[in-house]
Formats: sequence, C-alpha cells, structure tokens
Amino acid sequence: MSLKIVLMGTGEFAVPPFRGLLNSPHEIVGVLTQPDKTGRGHHQHTNPVKELAIAKAVPVFQPERVNRPEMLATLRSLQADLFIVAAYGQILKPELLAIPRLGAFNLHGSLLPRHRGAAPVQYAIWKGDAVTGVTIFQIEVALDSGPMVGRVETPIGELETSGELMLRLAELSVPLTLEVVQHLAAGTAVLQPQDTAFVTLAPKIPREAGELDWSKSRHEIDCHIRAMQPWPRAASVLQRRNQPPLRCLVWQVAALNAASLPPGRIVPGRVQGYQGRLLVGAGDGWLEILKLQPEGRKAVDGRSFVNGYPLAESDGFLTTDEHES
Repeated sequence: MSLKIVLMGTGEFAVPPFRGLLNSPHEIVGVLTQPDKTGRGHHQHTNPVKELAIAKAVPVFQPERVNRPEMLATLRSLQADLFIVAAYGQILKPELLAIPRLGAFNLHGSLLPRHRGAAPVQYAIWKGDAVTGVTIFQIEVALDSGPMVGRVETPIGELETSGELMLRLAELSVPLTLEVVQHLAAGTAVLQPQDTAFVTLAPKIPREAGELDWSKSRHEIDCHIRAMQPWPRAASVLQRRNQPPLRCLVWQVAALNAASLPPGRIVPGRVQGYQGRLLVGAGDGWLEILKLQPEGRKAVDGRSFVNGYPLAESDGFLTTDEHES
C-alpha cells in the first residue's frame, strides 16, 4: 500500500531519509522546513531539505510557527497518511499531531530512552558511549517520550566527531525509515514503550559548553573535543609568561603511552614542548595535542605550534576553576 507522507526536516540529518522516501513507492505530498536564514553579508544559508524538495517538485512550506491555524489547515488539505519528522526544529502540538491518519513519527539520533533532547549525537560522544544509533518513535507531547517502532545500532568510532557521526547516522536511518513506513502501511508495526528507568537528557548545547576542563581524564577530554565538532568547537585559553592570553580551538588530542612520557609532576592544563611535540597535562596523565588553532590564525599541528610559540615552564591552559575565579 502506498502512503501519502509529509516530511518535516531542516538539516543534513533529514536529507538521506527524505531521498530514500522519494525513491520509494510512497508519495511525498509536502515538505515542511524552517524559514530561510540570512547570515553575515546577507547571504542565505543553504537548506539542503528545501533544495532537494524543489529539485523533485515537492511543495515546500516554511512556516515561522507550524502550529498556527492557517498551517494546520494547509496540512489537513494535503490529506497525508503519515508525518515523518527528522531534525525539524519546532515543537509539534497535539492538534497538529492528530492530523495524519497513522500519526507522526520522529527519527532521533540516539538509542532511546538514552539522550532525549536536541543534541543526542553530541551527547553520545561527550558521555563516552561505545554504541549509539537511530530510533524511530511516535511523537507525543512530552519530549521524545513516545513508543518506539524501530531502531538501528552502530558503534562509535574512536576518532569520530559529532559531525561525522551525524552524517553516518543519517545514512543508517534510510533502510530503517523505509522498513518502518512499510510496517505502518501494512498495519504490522509494533510499538514498544520506552523504559523510563533509563532516560537521560541531551539538551541543546550552548556555546560555552566548548570550554575544556583539563582536570578531567584523558578519555573525557578526548570525548569532549570530538563531541564539540563542528559546533561550538572545543576551546581553551593559553596563559604564557610575558605574553597576552591566547585563545585556542583544540581539534585533536591523543593519550601518550608510558614510553613517551616526560619526567616530572603532571599539572592539569600545564603545557610542555617535549621532543618536538605539544603536551598538556590532564587529570590522569599527559595528552599530546595533535591539532589546534590559535585565535585569528589557521589550524596547525602540535609540532608547528611548538616551533612558532616558544613555551615557558609555567605556561598552561586555564582550568575550569581559573575560568570561574
């Protein structure tokens, strides 16, 4: 049975499942996406969902507030059987959720009930999860709480950033979405309630969340750095003797093995040029900074930084306590 579907999405995460549905026997009767945004220099930000919809001659709607009566009337006129939502960016109220015959279902970038909220992919890396995935659930009024109808799991790579994982999850969601839609069309879908005992939250990440705490373990710092890419990016302020503070974006680090460790006591945040490499103390040992970007400059590897920025014995990145004092 072919279904009429409205897709609601904005970012890159929504594009692969949208493309998969376009190539399926089902009909996309409309796309809802966020209004166009103008950046610096009055340039329009690219909306890949909108671009794909226009290329495929699918009607596009960009309401400022999706729950307004006029938009609800438009959605009813489309006579969709099903709403599929993926990174749309607006709260859907009960009157809207009641429109499609089969309900509204959301693609969520975690293994629910873990990491409910706006930033599940980032939190999975930030919290050191070994495995994550995509869950499709029926949308209810409460945040990400509805019954699950399908999921796919995948390990998180040791070097994987949030941006990389987001794109990979989007591709993994395609066969899952098509399978779920087929089950909904056939009336064979099984909805499984979420176990509230395992709920964790993944709220929207503020810009200041990128500030690094060097007193954390090496593993925690590495997870933090990868979780903050591509936004807001991990950062720390380097205090140098007789020099102004230097804010740096930290792109990549690696733990050192025992044979590579310099002598002396480890102080969290303290930096050292050792055998040509840039080292920084963490709560449980030394980290090598492989790539960083001084403010206003291009990103460089750690060895280039050591050559270009002579370091004194007392130099170091601010710790969280020093930021707050």
